[in-house]
Amino acid sequence: MTAHISGKAADPSSSAPAEAGEPPEPLPVLETPRDGVPLVIDSPRGLERAAAALAAGTGPAGVDAERASGFRYGQRAFLVQIRREGAGTWLIDPEAFGDLRIINEALSGVEWILHAATQDLPCLSALGMWPDKLFDTELAARLAGLPRVGLAAVIETLLGFSLAKEHSAADWSTRPLPEPWLRYAALDVEVLAELRVELIRVLDEAGKLELAEEEFEAIRTAPPAPPRVDPWRRTSGMHQLRDRRQLAAVRELWTEREHLAELRDTAPGRLIPDSAIVAAARAMPATVPQLLKTPGFHGRAAQKEAPRWLRCISAARSTTDLPPLHIPTHAPPPPRVWAKNDPAAAARLQTAKPRLTALAEKLNLPLENLLTPDHLRRLAWRPPAEINLDTISAALRGLGAREWQIRETAAVLTVAFLDPDPLVEKPSEEKSAAGARTSARQR
Repeated sequence: MTAHISGKAADPSSSAPAEAGEPPEPLPVLETPRDGVPLVIDSPRGLERAAAALAAGTGPAGVDAERASGFRYGQRAFLVQIRREGAGTWLIDPEAFGDLRIINEALSGVEWILHAATQDLPCLSALGMWPDKLFDTELAARLAGLPRVGLAAVIETLLGFSLAKEHSAADWSTRPLPEPWLRYAALDVEVLAELRVELIRVLDEAGKLELAEEEFEAIRTAPPAPPRVDPWRRTSGMHQLRDRRQLAAVRELWTEREHLAELRDTAPGRLIPDSAIVAAARAMPATVPQLLKTPGFHGRAAQKEAPRWLRCISAARSTTDLPPLHIPTHAPPPPRVWAKNDPAAAARLQTAKPRLTALAEKLNLPLENLLTPDHLRRLAWRPPAEINLDTISAALRGLGAREWQIRETAAVLTVAFLDPDPLVEKPSEEKSAAGARTSARQR
């Protein structure tokens, strides 16, 4: 590798231990892309050049995208970075084009390397880009059992140098983009190909390469998430409200804020934060002065748009369309109430979970990757009428578990559900408090 790396690397051939108490020698730092910092492509001719170069390259392509979360409306990409052997690194401004389908065509049949692919694939899809094959370095690191799976941490562990991440939360809608940001963006794809090689080696040695490939393909072929029902219910702090008319106020305020944020292309929270919506809904003020004096009601657009927010509250006060306190769900109740509502289900969960935890430790996998927690809860709450290996396997498959997960967990779940351990009821907070008071009196 010929990228510019600063710092002194430790000699891997040296076996002399460090002096006791002596801090470890710092890792070398990857500072500059091997080909220098690329210019940003923002013209049709430049995009055609990028497509031609990428099509002529060899091997997989490292791909990344930068968004402006917290600054702009939505989750669209404001910079796309691609590196491929023989083609170099290309930084593309998607705002200058209607889509990037020409780049997608140039990478037809090429494996894409992304870190935490589920974060970037939606915004790349909106640009007409989608991989024919995927390698996710973050997920690969999880499956390999690495203790830290951030890009910089995985690079440190497997490649032996550090990667600065100082611009990860920047406003990538800024134009022109500062040169240090572009350097950071280029470095994000600089060594993805080398990292893929090392992760394949680690996974192969652990006998996990095939299951990793199954996971990558599951991500690549997963259907888009369905639209959320009542997305306004995700307003942070809304659990404090217990009145349906107050919920109606949250709904009106959230919807209006969303409309205004989209119109101004700004993050909704930059107008008024969720806490301001909840504060206004709780107080239900009748006038602008009352609204502006409401404790907790603040934000950049709180005062300037006060009449707008007050109209939302007035609409909530007069509407007959009051939302229910809770929306119906097919999900199991919180496990903390299972022992009271369904002791048999509680016993199944209490037996299966530690056994799966032990299996995950044996396989050196995070428990949530061995089996999605929601799948375990749903199956423990309502298992098949007849419990055996085939029915449990079919139920897992119906929930969306991968074949490797079924192979590893179906037998464990079958035994746990057929012969659960006696239910050990955990003491409630009230019982614990009462016990503590009794102990105090005895002392």
